[in-house]
Amino acid sequence: MSNTPALFSPKRTLEQRRQAVTNLWDFLVRGGIADLSRTPGEVIDTGRLRRLTRYTPKPGIPQVEGPVLLVPPLGAQSLCFDLRQGCSLAEHLVLTGRQAYLVDYDEVHASNDKTVGIEFWINDVIPSAIRRVSEEHGGAKVNLIGWSLGGLIATGTVATHPELPVNTVTVFGSPFDMSKVPLLMPFRMIGKATGGRILGTGIKAIGSIPSPIVSLGFKATAIPTYLRKPMKIWSRRDDRDFLGQIQAVDALMNNMLAYPGKATLQVYLQMAMRNEVATGKVQGPNKLVDFADVHVPVLAVAGTADVLAPIPAVHHAAEILTGSPEVRLVTAPGGHLGLLTGTSAATTSWKELDAFLNDYN
Repeated sequence: MSNTPALFSPKRTLEQRRQAVTNLWDFLVRGGIADLSRTPGEVIDTGRLRRLTRYTPKPGIPQVEGPVLLVPPLGAQSLCFDLRQGCSLAEHLVLTGRQAYLVDYDEVHASNDKTVGIEFWINDVIPSAIRRVSEEHGGAKVNLIGWSLGGLIATGTVATHPELPVNTVTVFGSPFDMSKVPLLMPFRMIGKATGGRILGTGIKAIGSIPSPIVSLGFKATAIPTYLRKPMKIWSRRDDRDFLGQIQAVDALMNNMLAYPGKATLQVYLQMAMRNEVATGKVQGPNKLVDFADVHVPVLAVAGTADVLAPIPAVHHAAEILTGSPEVRLVTAPGGHLGLLTGTSAATTSWKELDAFLNDYN
């Protein structure tokens, strides 16, 4: 039986009604409920389209060996790892004594950055961050944690540069087989019918995908959720934590970053259309990326309600990461963002992450 209260249930207590009034007032009038303050940290390195942040350790918490580097996807703010206090993976890592870092991306400018491809992140941005984090810890190997496309970029970086000081790779909701993403089927059919020319030409003409369009794109993948949102807010108006999560997710979705034109074209043609990642080999401009060259342990976490990266798409990692000593496949409740930073993440996906890091520390 659902725990969600009926819209006008006569069984609602006076305290529930009072709480609902307070919650709705704070949510709709006072600017929100969630604590959106960021986990403290300082920028220790910058470069083109990148900056590296070191999260500040909590006094009194013993530090655990093995630094961690968070890798967000293109287009998404680093808020995905630091959504709100209590539902922040960055905060969790700090509170458990992990020495955590974040490689973040600056806003893309259509005129200057439209020719920047994914290879720039694989050959420049991520390797530079890994080396700097390793240097900060006397040459220690780094644990990479990526969400969505960030997980694919992190894995591709390790495959391309096996000499990098990397200890493990963890991916949350990273689709290694696009054919197992039903949401992409219409685009794949259009692409096959036109040879990829219609969408490809449009992307080339635009140059880079502006941030408002990126935000709309992410929201479009969850249209049913957005249509039900007003009813959901009203029916759970006395659930302060739920309303806080809604507010935090909206803040992330409304502040996406622009996508470089070339990178967008690569995602569309090589990943969505030709599904090259699923074969285990992706041809870059100068080098073949062979995922069998990943020789470190990998944890692949899939969300049970993820429409952007369903379980079979994420767990295909085991089929192509044949050089890894272990590809650990797990599932966690939630959608594409929920499995990473939802209200149940602390007791599900983060527990899996903690166990994995401890096993290979």
